[in-house]
Amino acid sequence: MTDAEISIEAVSGKRGRARFVDLGRVFSARLENFVPQLRGEQLELVNPDKNPFFGHARAQFFIAQRGGKQVGRISAHIDEMALTMPAEQGFGPGTGFFGYFDAEDDAVAATLLQTAEKWLRDQGMNRVVGPISLSVWEEPGLLVSGQDHPPMLMMGHHPAHYAGWIEARGYERAKTLYTYDLDIQGDFTPLIQRIIKSGERNERINVRRVDKSRWDEEAAIVLSILNDAWSDNWGFVPFTPEEVAYAGKKLKPIIFEELNMIAEVDGKPVAFMLTWPDMNDALAKIDGKLFPFGWFHMLRWLRGPRGSGMRVPLMGVLKELHNSRLASQLAFMMIEYIRREATGKFEATRGELGWVLEDNQGMLAIADTIKSKVNREYAIYEKPLA
Repeated sequence: MTDAEISIEAVSGKRGRARFVDLGRVFSARLENFVPQLRGEQLELVNPDKNPFFGHARAQFFIAQRGGKQVGRISAHIDEMALTMPAEQGFGPGTGFFGYFDAEDDAVAATLLQTAEKWLRDQGMNRVVGPISLSVWEEPGLLVSGQDHPPMLMMGHHPAHYAGWIEARGYERAKTLYTYDLDIQGDFTPLIQRIIKSGERNERINVRRVDKSRWDEEAAIVLSILNDAWSDNWGFVPFTPEEVAYAGKKLKPIIFEELNMIAEVDGKPVAFMLTWPDMNDALAKIDGKLFPFGWFHMLRWLRGPRGSGMRVPLMGVLKELHNSRLASQLAFMMIEYIRREATGKFEATRGELGWVLEDNQGMLAIADTIKSKVNREYAIYEKPLA
């Protein structure tokens, strides 16, 4: 087959988006250790009428065909908020994105990337970054190592050869993201225990569980801290109020009070740590399908997951406390309190931190101190658009 035999279709509307999502599911089903996700959730993420990301972004979805067969897909998208961010933080003026990348072979990959690049160029962009599907807060990066075990919830899973196909098109790595595996059954080191006990003696500090009975308010507190704590990070794009409300609603079913903490100093919320039981454990058992009987297993899991892995997707401390001893102390206190609950009530044996930016020295130091190990690596690529 040659590039000339590959045709590209720009898809839109309900049926087009469904074809786009279903094609991705076909590719994913081929991968060892992949966990099928709920189709309805995947459809919602690419629906401009459902996902508030589209309140400040626009996207085009493409499907590649050859010989009457669908052989690949890609998205090209522009986030208006990302365009306003400082260029030194990774995005900024002229930066567009590609995502949802799947291809049958390198010829298809080349054609898809060319198509996304042309669309972005025609929209006035001079640089492309990806894969990011669709928001940096959803599934950023291409899995380049760690295919030998299943991903946790909301982490991408891709074949290793995709990296070579992307790099062959002139893309260079812009940033590396890590996830860290942690055995949570044993106690942390005596040094960490002393730091935690010191914090417990400090009357200014209060580390509390989130209150799910007022979840909307708690979610707003968490995401307000997040917007401040991460504002200088590479790739940061702030959550809008609409996205805060949307994220809070979507996350609520997997929020268990014992596993999510807010730290206060002098009564002011200054830090948080979110932990989710790994719903992929349940999704794997139902093959990502709620019907006809998957809903029963999912409801049973949501009532009280036992033995699931625990993922820490987000934690943050207000910038005013960055690089302070207090910031580390609050982090270790939240980690320890959640560890106790995870291993006790939820019978968990392992946790996962991430994703973590390769140059986030604070988080890298914490990950090292608690003896966690890198278990997956994701690459985000960039390329100038001439």
